[in-house]
Amino acid sequence: MSFDELGLRVELLKAVKSKGYTSPTPIQIRVIPAILDGRDIFARAQTGTGKTDAFALPLVEILGRQNTKHRHPAALVLAPTRELALQVGESIKSYARTVSIRCTVVYGGVNIGPQIDRLKRGIDILVATPGRLLDLATYRDLNLSRIQFLVFDEADRMLDLGFNEEISQILALVPTERRTMLFSATYTQQIRNLAQRMLRDPDYIEVTPSSTAAESIVQKVHLVDRGNKRALLCHLITQGRWTRILVFVRTKHGANKLTEKLAAKGISAAALHGNKSQSFRTRTLKEFKNGEIRTLVATDVAARGLDISNLPYVVNYDMPGVPEDYIHRIGRTGRAGVSGIAVSLVSPDEKAYLNAIEKLLGQKIPRETIDGFTIDGTVPDFVLLRPNNPSSQKKADKSIKELVDKRKAKKTRSKPVKGITISKPRSNRKTENAGKKISRAQSRTPRAPKKGDPRGRR
Repeated sequence: MSFDELGLRVELLKAVKSKGYTSPTPIQIRVIPAILDGRDIFARAQTGTGKTDAFALPLVEILGRQNTKHRHPAALVLAPTRELALQVGESIKSYARTVSIRCTVVYGGVNIGPQIDRLKRGIDILVATPGRLLDLATYRDLNLSRIQFLVFDEADRMLDLGFNEEISQILALVPTERRTMLFSATYTQQIRNLAQRMLRDPDYIEVTPSSTAAESIVQKVHLVDRGNKRALLCHLITQGRWTRILVFVRTKHGANKLTEKLAAKGISAAALHGNKSQSFRTRTLKEFKNGEIRTLVATDVAARGLDISNLPYVVNYDMPGVPEDYIHRIGRTGRAGVSGIAVSLVSPDEKAYLNAIEKLLGQKIPRETIDGFTIDGTVPDFVLLRPNNPSSQKKADKSIKELVDKRKAKKTRSKPVKGITISKPRSNRKTENAGKKISRAQSRTPRAPKKGDPRGRR
């Protein structure tokens, strides 16, 4: 099927072709006609399947037919994160401008003033994060009573981030007579309950199960000691001449630390996480997309919100604790049919996470050995002993192994037990002097002798 068969106007077809899209994705084939036919939508699709355009194109098509300028938004698209809101907004704007439809994006973390000014000039489609949307509605700078279309993008992520109460408040502000579209990567009970609250006789659409990764992604695992991960990552980037790498870590501190270490090795890198200001995050993403930054080190705040065309590499530096997050992470590459590589650095203490991911996928992820770095690789002769490496353990001298075992045992014994504070022994000086009367002369601080002072010559 081609886009020409979906019932879209000529201007939108030209815009689609200018993006380089030749044929619609499976979810677009099913969702676009359903929205144009007036149905509510309950769709499940994995990240990178083209679902943003699946609702963006028909929204612009329908509002373009109305040929009226709206003082207040007629369509509202909710996104869980600022990054995703910006991505969705960019996609809608690329189509909206071809038919004179106005779209803007509002999100927290930046000055609210310019956003208020933009809304006052009139708007047709509004893309928003829940918190900032309610801020604007509370101060009566935004009227949601004219909403005809309500779209929830990444609804499961919204609930994961604790937006339940905000969603209820937003539903109270929009008309009950409206069209609603709910997109989610998973079908949890919470999502089903939300869909039951909001949707009227929806069209249920499921394209790809959430437990699978895109076929265009080549997955591989490197088994490596935690202390050797950074060296292996630098080796992969430099020796493989990798360009544009998205690296996922678990914590904000870990993102900052790894960024500093990569920069020290001459690899341009930047950290992206919740503690960074919105202006910094926006600028960093732009530089990464333009190739000015080679490596972006991110926490899961970016797992679903980034849409970077032709991103060749994704690295799981820290394995995710939730198996579904693995699919969302690696889904940043291999988008729109372009192949990508997803590499996971798995330490011995993370094997349980790897097992859970492989159980979800229903397949084993291929292991790849890199001599000198991975646990299962050949250890160089100058390395006397590499723990957890069978060949190194076998080759190492008995005395070396005994020395390592003694040090491990010593560390284990010296580790403080949780909940017990070991106090340092106090000096006995106070005890020794107890009961002794100190003379005035003894208590006086001696003065440094001056030149010519007779006492200095004694």
